[in-house]
Amino acid sequence: MAIKTDYNSIKVEIEGTTGWITLNRPENLNALQLEMMEELVETLKELNRDPDIYLVVLKGEGRGFCSGGDIKTMLSMEGEGQFQTFMEIISELSLVLYSMDKITVSAIHGAAAGLGFSIALATDFIVAEEGSKIAMNFIGIGLVPDGGGHFFLKERIGAQKAMQLIWKGEVMNGQEAYALGLIDKVVAENKGLEEARKLVAGFQRSPLKAMMETKSILRSNQVSELKAVLASEQESQWRMRQTEDHKEGIKAFVEKRKPNFKGQ
Repeated sequence: MAIKTDYNSIKVEIEGTTGWITLNRPENLNALQLEMMEELVETLKELNRDPDIYLVVLKGEGRGFCSGGDIKTMLSMEGEGQFQTFMEIISELSLVLYSMDKITVSAIHGAAAGLGFSIALATDFIVAEEGSKIAMNFIGIGLVPDGGGHFFLKERIGAQKAMQLIWKGEVMNGQEAYALGLIDKVVAENKGLEEARKLVAGFQRSPLKAMMETKSILRSNQVSELKAVLASEQESQWRMRQTEDHKEGIKAFVEKRKPNFKGQ
């Protein structure tokens, strides 16, 4: 089965039984805008249909994995219609990635923030370099996590710790994220891709069909909960976009200063 590799915002390479997907907007720290997410959904679905692909690795071009949702895109949206369209593709991306019938890996270097971190959390195994800047930092602009961030954090560290981590919105390095159980392996700087390749090689020497069967058993009952969380996030995000705190958060972000939130 021939896999499409001609995209504008991502790069797709097939090496044997592994599909390598590179987020390819390095000038914007691979911020997720509509085109990139649509291309990701398309290629993930295509890879999932291919019986010869067993592993999928997600990585970022340039200085980081993914800085999150594209702020310029958010600022340019006019009205609820455009917002809901954007949120629907976010939800589809997370759902497709989480429920793939493949073993999925994220290789993080540099920034993995906001929606970018949600996407990484949707994969089965996360490798991050020591100097990575990992954050679920929606709170900094008066928003709630989306892309299933609430669900994925709860899965990894439990609801109470997830809630507190979201409230703080702190930036963590690889070691700090590993200590909290947010990633699966931390490696030295500039060794993330090398480690991902070692991981893939190890998986290829394993009984992958049995591994994927276990994934299916554990994930099958969780998909309905993820869908419910994604729907709640979409509703909440629209409400939060109307708040004074969000408007102040965006203004402060653009002006590169600390926001002055008032709980409004």
